[in-house]
Amino acid sequence: MGQIEQGLEQALRTRSVPLSTEARLRFLLATHKGSTRRVAAVLGVSQRTVQRWVTKKPGARRPQGPLHVRVIEEAVLARWQPRVRARRRAQAEAEGFVFHTRARFGFAAAAGSSDDPRVRWITQYLPGEVARELFAARDADAGEQQQMVILARALGHAYFRDGGRRAYGLHIAFSDLEFADFSIGWPPFRPGIGKAR
Repeated sequence: MGQIEQGLEQALRTRSVPLSTEARLRFLLATHKGSTRRVAAVLGVSQRTVQRWVTKKPGARRPQGPLHVRVIEEAVLARWQPRVRARRRAQAEAEGFVFHTRARFGFAAAAGSSDDPRVRWITQYLPGEVARELFAARDADAGEQQQMVILARALGHAYFRDGGRRAYGLHIAFSDLEFADFSIGWPPFRPGIGKAR
C-alpha cells in the first residue's frame, strides 16, 4: 500500500485498527458472532486452523504464518467501520478535504522560466471533485503514480496557480512523497488554506 492510499485509509477511520493478530482474530470472531466456521471461510483456511489460533488451552495454540497474518489483516481492514468509512467518503466527496504533504515539487513553465525541484511542506484545501477522482482511482486499483498525477494536477491549480488567478501554464512535477495526510471534516474547511515552508 502506497503513501497516498495509507493516508486515505487513515482519514476514513475514526478508530485505530487492532494492531495484534490476536486482537484482529477477536474482531473477526465478534463480527461473525463467534463462528470459527465463518471466520475460516473468510480467511480461506479450515475451521480447525482457526480453532487452533484462538484456543485458550496451553500448548494447543498454533501461531499464524506470515501469509495468514496478511490475510487476517486484509480481512479486518475490509470490515473495519464500514458505515463510518462510507459516511466520511461521502463527506470528502461533497465538501473536499485538507491535504498535507512533504514532497519534492518542480515546475515546467514557458520558455525562459523554470524552477528546479525542491522539497516543500504543503497544506492545502482541495475540493470534493479531487476526492471523487482519488477514490475512483483507488477503486479501479490505480497505482500510486496515477494518484500522484491527480494530486499534482489539483495542487497545481489550487496552490501554485491560486485557483487559476496566476502562473497560467505552469505544470507541476510531484515526486519523492514522504507522507500524505488527509483531513476530512475537521478542522472546518476554508478555501484558501495553504502554505509552504
